[in-house]
Amino acid sequence: MGRRRQAVTIKHVAADAGVSLQTVSRVINNEPNVRPAMKERVQASIDKLGYVPSIAAQRMSGSRSYLILAINDRDLTIADWRAREGRDWVDQMLLGGMLTCAEHGYRMLIELVDTHNDHVERELGAAIAALQPDGVILTPPHSGNPLITGLLAERGIPFARIGSTDPGPGIPMTMGDTHNARIATEHLLDLGHERIGFIAGPSEFSLSDWRIAGWKEAMFAAKLPTDGLCERGDFGFDSGLEAARKLLSLPQRPTAIIASSDQMTFASMQVAKEMGLRIPEDLSVISFDNSPIVRFTQPPLTAVDQPIAATASRAVELLIDAKKGQLPTEPVRVKGELVVRGSTGPAPA
Repeated sequence: MGRRRQAVTIKHVAADAGVSLQTVSRVINNEPNVRPAMKERVQASIDKLGYVPSIAAQRMSGSRSYLILAINDRDLTIADWRAREGRDWVDQMLLGGMLTCAEHGYRMLIELVDTHNDHVERELGAAIAALQPDGVILTPPHSGNPLITGLLAERGIPFARIGSTDPGPGIPMTMGDTHNARIATEHLLDLGHERIGFIAGPSEFSLSDWRIAGWKEAMFAAKLPTDGLCERGDFGFDSGLEAARKLLSLPQRPTAIIASSDQMTFASMQVAKEMGLRIPEDLSVISFDNSPIVRFTQPPLTAVDQPIAATASRAVELLIDAKKGQLPTEPVRVKGELVVRGSTGPAPA
């Protein structure tokens, strides 16, 4: 039986580089006031020896835990997972967050919390006490819950509020919802559509109103009416059916619909089929989300590609900087883009 290879420790790195343990620790922890030449020297020894810093050791050596905690809504997330309908919000969030954490020597964990639970403070407090994260990423609707944001602020934990620009503690961030809805509407206007319906999300999500604002901006700029052309859903399929039926039953029905989720867009397509409308010849449709399944609908869906991974990645960077006392002075916006596919076409004559 071969000899077990001895694990490389911080002491081996210090001896190889000819520096103190404190200097190696400062380089590993990316602390300020380390001369570039010294940093290169220590990093060369780390690379040569194949040293991998231990998070446990790092946590013991200072005030940081090297953990970023992402909080997502329990009910919505579990419903998505059980439905297995191709939505990939959590996947994209972990993709962007975990890769960026790894680049900085951090790890990312996700916790599911019920924002409507009367015990949300106790539930979140227990997770924070157990993990002691260096920063927290909040997603809607948690990012607008004052119980959650107040608890984090009280404990002095930096946090990013994705989908919230309300005044208050934390780093406000958006995924460019107003911009995204505007470019989706402008795409339809360029195709000659004048009656464009909009199916928004629930009012408890700030992003729902931001998207309505983007749609209205484009319609007003084109001097076109919006009255009676907006309905709300809850991002789910059934609510999309109800909203689409109302819009497509109008005396002057819209020739295009933008829906705030893939599920509500699928519902709009089903209602159109029930009414004998062809897509895109009689009705153009655009979705938000751009989850993997939209490429396999007939026709494939034109969709706003939300920058979930890029936003999570930026949130991690901001939280690490916040630990050093660096905070942005304005809301951080990461804009999405429109992916054009077969579900949009020229307005019918």
